[in-house]
Amino acid sequence: MKRILLTLVAVFFAAASFAQIEDPVKWSYAGKKISSTEAVVLIKATVDEGWHIYSQNLKDGGPQPTKFTFTPGANYTLIGKTVEPKPITKYESSFKMNVGYFEKSVVFQQKVKLKGAGPYVVKGKLEFMTCNDHKCLPPDEVEFSIPIK
Repeated sequence: MKRILLTLVAVFFAAASFAQIEDPVKWSYAGKKISSTEAVVLIKATVDEGWHIYSQNLKDGGPQPTKFTFTPGANYTLIGKTVEPKPITKYESSFKMNVGYFEKSVVFQQKVKLKGAGPYVVKGKLEFMTCNDHKCLPPDEVEFSIPIK
């Protein structure tokens, strides 16, 4: 009986070691003043080889676009929309449409107007979807808190 139990435990741990959580995107943040009344928030995605994340500007019926939601702050307001570089555009048969996406790394930028005294901290969340040539991971959500320096 002990031998069977030990065998089952060994099989369980061996199987668990193969079940790894995939996390192909790492996020980093920076905020810097560009004048006494304005700042820019930089949100960078570093994407593992073979994976990509999608543009903010996708048509309905496709993958989950990258989306930024900023928490209103007492001492800052957003200026315009979050800006992204020009994405790679390609037809993806799984979605039956052209989609814009980013590989390796991408930096999104959001300008903010500073009001009153600091410290200034821009908070919010981002939502994104990651895919490779074989599969897509479920959309993920990440909260952020970015000090302005």
